[in-house]
Amino acid sequence: MEGTSTTGGGALAERFRRARRDPELAVLEGFHALKHALRFGARVDEAVGTDVAALERLAADLAPDLAEAFASLITTVSGDVLACCAPHVPRTGVLAIARRPSVDPAVALADPRVAPIVLLEDPRTMANMGACVRVAAAADAAAVLTTGASDPWHPDALRGAAGLHYALPVARIDDLPALGDRPLLAIDPDGDELRPGDLPARAILAFGTEREGLSGVLLQRADGRLRIPMRAGVSSLNLATSVAAVLYAWRLHTA
Repeated sequence: MEGTSTTGGGALAERFRRARRDPELAVLEGFHALKHALRFGARVDEAVGTDVAALERLAADLAPDLAEAFASLITTVSGDVLACCAPHVPRTGVLAIARRPSVDPAVALADPRVAPIVLLEDPRTMANMGACVRVAAAADAAAVLTTGASDPWHPDALRGAAGLHYALPVARIDDLPALGDRPLLAIDPDGDELRPGDLPARAILAFGTEREGLSGVLLQRADGRLRIPMRAGVSSLNLATSVAAVLYAWRLHTA
């Protein structure tokens, strides 16, 4: 509930530190991350901010459906206390701890819609991973799955996604499970040129790292390879830009 606290900053900072390492929790940094999390059903355990009135004005302008939620949710703390709770204090001066939703990759793969799934193979940059989630949510993809050691729910990824992890299933998987009737398409510079209408329904779109691309194992498993057409001399695209280009090639053709 809304209140004011200038004491207990050490205990609050410890709760946020622990939340950053807890696989069941998500740390939301900034107004937009909290806004999207609330809009898509996040269960928020704790939210703190330096200026609740300013956040209410932001909500009234940008998220009027959530204006009352912001007023009742946030506890006011000093700027010094907030600075102890995050490596970089967001400009909007609000932080929150929320529960991660339970995501079953098998359920995501079984989604009957024509929407594709984005598969990120061993992504390394958290902000870039978050940007992929953000564009996947905007394009209404069925899910974002990642492999490798990086946690797609890391606070930096959540910041890059503006909290849109709650808008679609997002999960790390150890191995690619049985795909059922979903075709696996590798986005690869040696593939055939991507053209509108090339993406079949319910495809899994696999993206590798900018430096190394997709692994040989995944390329061998793929049902096809497609490349994004680019100007000669341009060697690669940012990962999130590649995801956006392919998803919107699909969305604009099916809209």
